[in-house]
Amino acid sequence: MAYSEFTELSTEVDARGLDCPMPLLKMKLALNNLAVGESLGLLATDPGSMRDIKAFADIAGHQLLLAEQQGEDYCYVIQKS
Repeated sequence: MAYSEFTELSTEVDARGLDCPMPLLKMKLALNNLAVGESLGLLATDPGSMRDIKAFADIAGHQLLLAEQQGEDYCYVIQKS
């Protein structure tokens, strides 16, 4: 499933152009405002975000539903647990 197919996102964070650790921090702040089961979309251009977002989801227990690269953008969908 591609990022554009996730039409039921509760919120979307555009962190394109921001360097590490800002995409992760912006995503974490947005997740704090979501209820369990809601989903967040994140767009980033920092290549390190691929490693950081996956590690954060594993440690925090959230579900990483999508992690893909589209051109220069890294796209994520995370469901809060």
